[in-house]
Parts: sequence; structure tokens; C-alpha cells
Amino acid sequence: MNLNTIAVHAGDREKAPCQTPVTTPIYGATSYAADSMEQLDRIFGREEAGYCYARYDNPTNAALEAQVNALENGHGALACASGMLALQIAVTAALADRRKSIVAADALYGATVSLLMNVIEPSGVAVRSADVCDLDAFRAAVAEARPGCILMESISNPLLRVGRIDCIAQIAREAGAALVVDNTFATPLLVRPLELGAAMSVHSLTKYLAGHGDVLGGVIVSDAAHYDGMRALARTVGPALGPFESYLAMRGVKTFPLRMERQCANARKVAAFLAGHNKVEQVYFPDDPAHPDAPAVRKLFPEGLYGAMVSFEIGGAAKPQVFRFMDALRTVVKATSLGDVHTMMLYPAMSSHRDLSPKHRERMGIRESLVRLSVGIEGAEDIIADLDQALARV
Repeated sequence: MNLNTIAVHAGDREKAPCQTPVTTPIYGATSYAADSMEQLDRIFGREEAGYCYARYDNPTNAALEAQVNALENGHGALACASGMLALQIAVTAALADRRKSIVAADALYGATVSLLMNVIEPSGVAVRSADVCDLDAFRAAVAEARPGCILMESISNPLLRVGRIDCIAQIAREAGAALVVDNTFATPLLVRPLELGAAMSVHSLTKYLAGHGDVLGGVIVSDAAHYDGMRALARTVGPALGPFESYLAMRGVKTFPLRMERQCANARKVAAFLAGHNKVEQVYFPDDPAHPDAPAVRKLFPEGLYGAMVSFEIGGAAKPQVFRFMDALRTVVKATSLGDVHTMMLYPAMSSHRDLSPKHRERMGIRESLVRLSVGIEGAEDIIADLDQALARV
């Protein structure tokens, strides 16, 4: 079935006790009564489908989970209160019955690095990083570390590196590890990690899936082997997304493929403009034939769909010059997020990777001249005109 059709119909119009609403209602109840204690006992024991307590599940959340699960072609999904919480739950579930060791990509979102270094590693889990784009080196790192979990991003934040998820999944299988992929930047429109062998695919719902800057949430889509453990963990720690947020996210997901197609098309035009601008030193965009991971990009992504993120370095710029450029922007929104219908820009050294030391950022290639652009659905010519006039101020 076409992804646009799945996004519009999946999860909605489940059987109801009366006439079926065309969209899933917001179920605000925290508890649910059963027809008998015997039935409630079976629901608590998960011997019968049903609802008993909102920390375990909720009909609105279940509809959203069914929707996103269908998009990712998974076994089941779990909606969480934020993308970072979803990532923590996924990694914890992956390590439940495995060696407490993680090999993570060396190019990751700053908060993910902080999660690994400041939360997961102090809890007794060994963490090391390796380059997922160098398969031989990564295979060697996995053989040495013998991890229970491998963690990567489908498109890395913010330098947009693309690793061969299918090859990394094979390395994970050979090592007995579970591969967790943060698929926020690529979305199911570009790649579905579970189809390539990943155990879990994680999204910040806040970004492209919900897409309107009004929902904070995350979601994990799991394979069959990890689903029950993930749900059992969630029943205890309670990461549940609120039903109102689930409703808003589900409404946003219905138009996600349309929005993402437009954003990808706009991003190609913006990247081409920036590549020819005399004030721009380097552009990072997966469609670039000179991209270091061009073979992986062509292997994994559909033709013409390379994501809607464009990062670039302003020639000779340090923090003051970058701030002058960003302050001059008129329609591009200066804010810390991505995936919204409007174009947004942030300064990674100040925001997404702020908690990392300058030396750590430098090792990751995140220099003071780098900015990250999330391209929206506006007219591409208007986005380009705004960038052009702002670059003239540098």
C-alpha cells in the first residue's frame, strides 16, 4: 500500500461501541472499567486485549502507535513523552538480556552523546564510538567491544553522514547485538530501518512526523523479538505520551509524506544555491555527488528524496559573524528544532551540541562556522532570497 494512503488511514476508525468516529478521539481517562473482575484480571495479565491504566496504554496512543508502526513496517510501536526518552527506552530494551556494552556511531546528535556519556555509561554500561561509514573499522570495533547494542542515526546530525544500515545490521547480527537506529532525519519516506535488519527504529515525533511545532513526543517501532520487552519496560517506568499530544501527532502524520516530499525538493534547490554562493565555504547535503557516503545514499534512499536538512559553513566566520548572519534572517525561523512546515536554522555549537567540549565538537567536525538548516514547505525561491540577503551581511 502507498505510504500516503497508510499515513491517512492507519490506526483510525477502529471498532467503537456506537457509530465509529472518522478520527480517533482523545481518551483522557487514566483508568478503565471492565465488565467483570475476571475480564479485568485477563486484561491486567495481557491475556485479553483491553485497557486498564493509562501508564500501560491508551486508545489514542494505540492509534498513533498503529499508524507509525504501519509506516515503518514494524511489529509494534511505543509512543513516548519525548524523542530522547524513546531513545533511552529503546537502548535499555536492547540491552535487557545482553552484554552491557554499546558501540555507537561517532557522529550523533549532541543530546544523544550526552545521554550515552552522562546517563548510560555511569550506570555501568560500557560505551565506545566508531565510524559507521567505515565498515571495516566499525566491524573491528564491534569485534573488540562485543556490544549488546549498536546505535546509529540514519542521517547523522548535523553533518548528514549516511551509513549502510543494512551492512551495520549484518554486523550486529553476527555479534548478537541489537541495532537501534534514530530515523528522525530520514523518516519512513526515505528509509525503513527494520526492513534493513534493525531491531528498533526511533523517531522524535516532534520533528517531521508531527511536523507543525506543536507536539513534544517520541516513538519507537520494534521488531517482534524486542516488542514485548519494550512494552514491559514501559509499563514499569511510564514513558507514556499524553493522549492530546498523541492526537495532534496523529493528525500531523497524515500529511507527513506530502510535507516531506516538498521539503526534500526545496532542500535540493537550497543546497544547490548555497553550493554556488561565494560566502559559503562548504555545503553538507546527501544529494551532493561528492558526498563522502554517496554510494550509501544511492543504495538506501529513493531517487530525488535525500532529506530536508542542509548544513553549511560560512567562509571565515566565527560566532560573531554567524550571529550577524542569523540575526539578519527575516522568514527563516531561528529556533532549536527541525522538521516543521517553516524553515528553521540553528547554530549547533550553541544549541544541539552545546554540552560537548570545544575539542569534542572539533573532533566531530562541528566548527564555529557551521549552521544547520531545516528546510520547510515555503516557496523555495523565498527561502533562497532570505538566505541570500542575510549572507550579504556577513
